[in-house]
Amino acid sequence: MIIEALIGITFLAALVVMLAPDEYAGKLAFALSLLPVVGSLYMWAGFDAGGNALMAGSIAYQTQLDWLTVAGYDLQWFVGVDGISLPLVVLSTVLSSLAIVSAWTPIDTRQSQFYGLMLFMEANLLGVFTALDFFLWFVFWEAVLVPMYFLIGVWGGPRRKYAAIKFFVYTNIASLVMFIGFMALVFNLPVGSFGLPEITQSLQAGELSSFVGLDPATLKLAAFAAMFAGFAVKVPVVPVHTWLPDAHVEAPTPVSVMLAGVLLKMGTYALLRFNFTMLPDVATRPLVATVIAAIAVISVIYGAMLALAQQDLKRIVAYSSVSSMGYVILGLIAYTGLGIGGATFQMVAHGLISGLMFMAVGVIYNVTHTRMVGDMSGMADRMPITVGILVAGAFGYMGLPLMAGFAAEYFIFQGAFASTVIPSAPLFTAASMFGIVIVAGYLLFAMQRTLFGEFSLETDYEVRRAHFHDVAPLAVLLLCTIALGVAPNIFFEMITDAIEPVVAVVGGGA
Repeated sequence: MIIEALIGITFLAALVVMLAPDEYAGKLAFALSLLPVVGSLYMWAGFDAGGNALMAGSIAYQTQLDWLTVAGYDLQWFVGVDGISLPLVVLSTVLSSLAIVSAWTPIDTRQSQFYGLMLFMEANLLGVFTALDFFLWFVFWEAVLVPMYFLIGVWGGPRRKYAAIKFFVYTNIASLVMFIGFMALVFNLPVGSFGLPEITQSLQAGELSSFVGLDPATLKLAAFAAMFAGFAVKVPVVPVHTWLPDAHVEAPTPVSVMLAGVLLKMGTYALLRFNFTMLPDVATRPLVATVIAAIAVISVIYGAMLALAQQDLKRIVAYSSVSSMGYVILGLIAYTGLGIGGATFQMVAHGLISGLMFMAVGVIYNVTHTRMVGDMSGMADRMPITVGILVAGAFGYMGLPLMAGFAAEYFIFQGAFASTVIPSAPLFTAASMFGIVIVAGYLLFAMQRTLFGEFSLETDYEVRRAHFHDVAPLAVLLLCTIALGVAPNIFFEMITDAIEPVVAVVGGGA
């Protein structure tokens, strides 16, 4: 029952913090957030499961209880983890605690409500990554939107209401499209519950029936397209990415950390769980694979080009996320062990590095009150530790060896290059690799303009060294990034165990 304890404690912590006085809320929220961190690390240390939870593999820390029956379908409390979901559970708890610490300086109004909503969001994220019943999963999936809407809309920048509404509308419509696509499959399968393993196994056995004149193959394609479109908005990929920069720019720094570090992974995680695990026969059709690979490469290149054109440091990092998620999509559609394994590893690596980058930009903004590249220079002289960690994180983004970003991209490129699913796979892989050059271009340009050279600042604020509690989360994230780069098997071994059955269905290789 550890998953129930993990989620329940986090919900309870959110309620306690909500009721606490503002002056104690930040410290109390951090203290209580350490409980889920300890719980997730305990799960990781004791993890002993093989295979994919949706494909008759063993499920770690499983609980399956009947809840109620609606229209002949059993709704269940069904939770558990495998090698795909557990790394994301650990990422969620660690990043949430660090994001709460990073909020101590910038958040000075309605603090108890802010920290309570952060913990409420964390609890629902844990539900998304552990739920194995679709109805339960969908409740958590939608519930994540509520705290994020208020965190942006109440504590955000000047255009916070516009950004919050745009985020909510985009993702809600996408969820509706996804829901329709998935239910079209369920209602035409001989299943008695919304359990994801049961639905997956029924689809793999070819038990889907025709629906309103659509033969099973066509119905699968339509459902795949609907689910892909819904999840693609959450990732996001080009061209449904426009809500992301607005949300990041207006969101306070801790919220941007969670948005880039964890919420975007909801989309890629769901794509792997639903589209690429349940419907591999659709994803591996040459035309479908070509379209998805093209979307991935376009997202990598276009996202990087957009970042190159920005002057706001937050927008630069935001568009970088669009580019990085393109690599995840490419790895998934490769259908090789290294491809899908690398894509899953990239979810964790990007969560750490993007969180570090947003935090570092936030620390600089707290001191200078500007994020514009042209408004400052020579920050390294005044904030050497913060700048040093920011530079290290940027090199991690560029794929510096012995950092998590390099390991993830290496796995993805190796897997994609060897793919037999993507037509002309080497060409798509080579095109995506060009994105690394653009990433280096815009990051080096931004750092050279803002961090080095003679000191100058367009604002009237005095530049001082950051507080210890501002720098400490950056150092922790940097150490985690290096640790995963040096020893990727911290997570990669359990990831490969979980994706082997997915690859085996389509006859993929290493």
